[in-house]
Amino acid sequence: MNPTLITLAFLIMVFMMIAGIPIAVSMALVGIIGGIAVYGMPFMNSIAPVLWGVQNENLLTSIPLFVLLGELLLRSGIADRMYLALSAWFGRLPGGLLHTNIGSCALFAATSGSSVATAATISTVALPSLMKRGYPIRPSLGTIAAGGTLGILIPPSVNMIIYGSLTNNSIGKLFVAGIIPGLLLTGAFMLYIAITSILSGNTLREEKVSFKDKLIVSQHLIAPLIVFGVVMGSLYFGIATATESAALGVTTVLFFVVKSGRLSWPLLRGCFISTARVSGMILLIIAAAFILNLTISLTGVAEVMTKWVTSLGLSPVGLILGLILFYLILGMFMDVLSMMVATIPVTYPIAIALGIDPIWFGIFVILMCELGLITPPVGMNLFVVHGIRSDSGDISDVMWGALPYAVIIILFTLFLMVFPEIVTWLPGKM
Repeated sequence: MNPTLITLAFLIMVFMMIAGIPIAVSMALVGIIGGIAVYGMPFMNSIAPVLWGVQNENLLTSIPLFVLLGELLLRSGIADRMYLALSAWFGRLPGGLLHTNIGSCALFAATSGSSVATAATISTVALPSLMKRGYPIRPSLGTIAAGGTLGILIPPSVNMIIYGSLTNNSIGKLFVAGIIPGLLLTGAFMLYIAITSILSGNTLREEKVSFKDKLIVSQHLIAPLIVFGVVMGSLYFGIATATESAALGVTTVLFFVVKSGRLSWPLLRGCFISTARVSGMILLIIAAAFILNLTISLTGVAEVMTKWVTSLGLSPVGLILGLILFYLILGMFMDVLSMMVATIPVTYPIAIALGIDPIWFGIFVILMCELGLITPPVGMNLFVVHGIRSDSGDISDVMWGALPYAVIIILFTLFLMVFPEIVTWLPGKM
């Protein structure tokens, strides 16, 4: 198949998504029309077994479980108390509660698996305090939008599950690979806040809290830390699969919800309905992605694109630099989930053919998804944070506030290119 036709088909699919056609419908249509164009109507007979196999995949059961885990944390008030505890520790740093925003996003990310859920949760908890204390609006909104992106890098991560499912890589290794980069990127965000606060003369800091009081409020960090330990510990030591670790995480959160006395039918009903909506959307997109993958596989698109790219004589570094630009532009117009499922079937074989480690490439794709979450005009976290703010400000505030963090993500990606062991060392110990 001609690379020009492949590019045209991809652009048509992107245009359909931008035009407002549902993501799953866009991918399924391109996959079905492409398959019929090459093989005729008998192609339709091969779709049913693929869809049946996808929906019966045990690994994908972990997605609704991790979504439910995040919902329980949000609706039970654990996230609110977590923010209060972290503000006691970070409030005296240059930038005050801006550090708490990043720290809370990182800790919530370590249990929720979703960037949008992280941004929405921390926005709801943090924005009233930030507004009341007179923090500058752009940095306040920017830190939450950027901190929310950590939800798909720090494990557990729904996006990593999707990448692993599409590429047949170990979910456990992907989760473990995200720990060190996630912590380092969190530190990079906080370092930027401290430096800019000092240089700009921003003296906003929280009142000093005694060490004894810090220890008292730190009890609110126990629940999320234990949940993270249960999920990641069971994976790292081989005690449980990704799905089993998700179930263990949900069970652990339920224990803390019961212990806090907040377990009720309205709470569970809200969690279940929200989980069903989000999971249904994700699983429908994955099913459509596998239809598209079937067409790509049968028509040899991946092989054609791989041969074409390798014939250009690109080095692995050249490919990654090109993909950074590619994902940067694509992320401005597509949501990250559709961007992943639409591009991975083509970019992954090319990366592997050039000798790039599949786990490292997974973290790279996740970082590009993070970038897409805060780049306008379709950055999902930008809209989430703007939608929760109580004043009537313009969305440009959160866009400008998040811009420096988009630059940091790009620089951090280049840093991982120079030191890939940061990603591959910990999974290699499993």
